Amino acid sequence: MTAVNDVVDLSNEGEIAVITVNSPPVNALGANVRDGLAAAFEKAIADASAKAIVLICDGRTFIAGADITEFGKPPRGAPLGEVLNAIEAAPKPVVAAIHGTALGGGLETALVAHYRVAVPSAKVGLPEVKIGLLPGAGGTQRLPRIVGVEKALEMITGGDPISAKAAAAAGLVDEIVEEGKLREQAIAFAKKVVAENRPLKKVRDLTISPAPEIFAAFAKANAKKMRNQMAPQNCAKAVEAATSLPFDDGMKRERELFSELVTGDQSKALRYVFFAEREAAKIPDVPADTPTRPIKKVGMIGAGTMGGGISMNFLNAGIPVTIVEVQKEALDRGVGVIRKNYENTAKRGRLTMDQVEERMGLLTPSLNLEDLADCDLVIEAVFELMDIKKELFGKLDKIVKKGAILASNTSYLNIDEMAAMTSRPEDFIGLHFFSPANVMRLLEVVRGEKTQKDVIATAMQLAKKIGKVGALVGVCHGFVGNRMLFQRTREANKLVDEGAMPWQVDKVLYDFGLPMGPFAMGDLAGLDIGWKAEASTSSTIRECLCEAGRRGQKTGAGYYDYDENRNASPSPVTEKIISDLRAKKGITPRAISDQEIFERTIYPMINEGAKILEEGKAIRASDIDIVWLNGYGWPAYRGGPMFYANLVGLKTVLDKMKEFQAKYGDDFKPSALLEKLAAEGKTFSDL
Repeated sequence: MTAVNDVVDLSNEGEIAVITVNSPPVNALGANVRDGLAAAFEKAIADASAKAIVLICDGRTFIAGADITEFGKPPRGAPLGEVLNAIEAAPKPVVAAIHGTALGGGLETALVAHYRVAVPSAKVGLPEVKIGLLPGAGGTQRLPRIVGVEKALEMITGGDPISAKAAAAAGLVDEIVEEGKLREQAIAFAKKVVAENRPLKKVRDLTISPAPEIFAAFAKANAKKMRNQMAPQNCAKAVEAATSLPFDDGMKRERELFSELVTGDQSKALRYVFFAEREAAKIPDVPADTPTRPIKKVGMIGAGTMGGGISMNFLNAGIPVTIVEVQKEALDRGVGVIRKNYENTAKRGRLTMDQVEERMGLLTPSLNLEDLADCDLVIEAVFELMDIKKELFGKLDKIVKKGAILASNTSYLNIDEMAAMTSRPEDFIGLHFFSPANVMRLLEVVRGEKTQKDVIATAMQLAKKIGKVGALVGVCHGFVGNRMLFQRTREANKLVDEGAMPWQVDKVLYDFGLPMGPFAMGDLAGLDIGWKAEASTSSTIRECLCEAGRRGQKTGAGYYDYDENRNASPSPVTEKIISDLRAKKGITPRAISDQEIFERTIYPMINEGAKILEEGKAIRASDIDIVWLNGYGWPAYRGGPMFYANLVGLKTVLDKMKEFQAKYGDDFKPSALLEKLAAEGKTFSDL
């Protein structure tokens, strides 16, 4: 074996040249890999004794994509397009041998080979859309030529990988080979290609027919899903170019569409999110090698919507759960809902009934707290009342074994007060799951004043194990997410008092990219959450709606009217309730612009995020963004509220906050950190 450079080797196995990439951790197509491939293919092509070439990778994967750390930096190394053209133009057969994942530029590299073999566990895909880009090395031109337009559209605009079996069925892989025997069987396949004198199959030469009707149907079916997003729309345009232009012209169009994206704010935002999610797992004062506590059994107190949803996360990960309720009826109902959720998933083909039974078999229902004695982690999801939680943890402290972690799922309350009811505050932590807990990705991990580092490390590791994105936050009312949400909710309500309608406010935020506005969200959750008829004073719109029996989607009416399919429409009844309440308060309504609605709901959130950073309740601005992206539906292509503030400029946010403070009072008082960074011309990313 000859080292071509420090990441690419070239060897000969009889008449087959084998080029091996070994660039840990994922063999990304950085400058060194591209240079090594260019030189290795040049040598292998020039070697008269080599009748065919196999491209393979060491380590856990084939080439898993581009090196995105190179984006936005001066180009260096052999251009990928030139390397791929040289491989495709090789006068002898090239076989790509795939294991692990062939993603993005990795799959584009495999597509220029004349043949592809893969082990059964391999996955292939073009995920560039997830970082706001499109495959820029011919993926949009070659993939539809081999798998067809519809499959290519699905893969490229969705970005999800497919299995080796699915790839073989689509014609993308020529042969499935045995696990653990990729090298020897890829070489055997190459020898067979040579012996049978098979042609050099160039994907670029395959014919593809124009299909305007497919693109029209695709655009219509995906309009809602792709709204506001440039990347999937450009991906579809590039695939359409493959059907309507000669190959080289299609490549030119692909590059134009790629260039539009790579310099745009949406791709910058999505690349920021990619790194922010990885950064959130790093806690400066909790080293990566901090020992963690084994979590082999979990106790769950409360079998309601939250308790059941939280339990499912652990059951999905194969961790046994003992779930405790006070009343048998509530316990049976909660367990029944968990089973029904799993059975519905099985009906959709995502689980087998055996897997449903396997997960339900890990669940032990109980009416006794004493049954939690041997659990390694106990989480409560009872009523959001401090007295109830404090009493509960006082009891648990005497029941649960020493060394076990005690956790609260509270969304607002001070976990240090709960921890103080125990003899082990160092073992106490907040684990704030978001509803529905078995679906939402965010887990706010709340660090108490005395929480030990190994407990934090365990919680962050466990978040990953159960498929959550953990974000470490400090103790304050509402933590990070709800504390910022309060700012938006307050202003949304005030805007309606002053003259806006709920559907105007909701539309502004929906058009920005959020899944729904605050009033639609209230209707979905139920307007009567926390509302008590006996204490209602008809002093807010929400109270008036609840008093009128309009309690949200579940009653067919809230801020909006709902039809039998829960489709919303603006309500004249709500409009009259709002008008009457304004008159009662002596408010003369005024016309409010969409811009004012946007700035008054979003900028105070950003300001609150700055206060959270100032107080040390979040480690990084990017952690705040991770909370909002994964817990509240902030659109990823906008990067999170703090990233968005960086884009519009902190001085712009500050000036508007000062303007609103002068008009509306100290709810808009700028944070000291916002003032400081704006004065220095810096962003939150500079912290």
